[in-house]
Amino acid sequence: MPDLTCPCDPAREYAHCCQPIHRGELEAATPEALMRSRYSAFALGLIDYLRHSWAPETCPVDLELDPAQRWTRLRILDAPALEGERGVVHFRAHYRYGEERDFLEERSTFRRESGRWVYVDGEIL
Repeated sequence: MPDLTCPCDPAREYAHCCQPIHRGELEAATPEALMRSRYSAFALGLIDYLRHSWAPETCPVDLELDPAQRWTRLRILDAPALEGERGVVHFRAHYRYGEERDFLEERSTFRRESGRWVYVDGEIL
């Protein structure tokens, strides 16, 4: 049986991409790596990981995922150089909702907190 491909990059195996980050075996080394792991967590329904990777002051109290929404592809459009302990990732996340196909485009802001990256917020484009 072939290994599960990673939602963030179908050319990579989940076990060698986002899974070690989801399990807490590794920390995301960059804002882009955290963005990829968060996309995969949305695709796989890993709410606990999403909360862990979110800055406490901006994490929603009632975080629920819609099981009818299927994330289908992630495209990183830009990940500029870090500015100290802050980073930005511009991405497009494609999804299906029933028969509808659409995407979410966002410029996400990240910061390094106690040695690990967290998602702060994003601007929907």
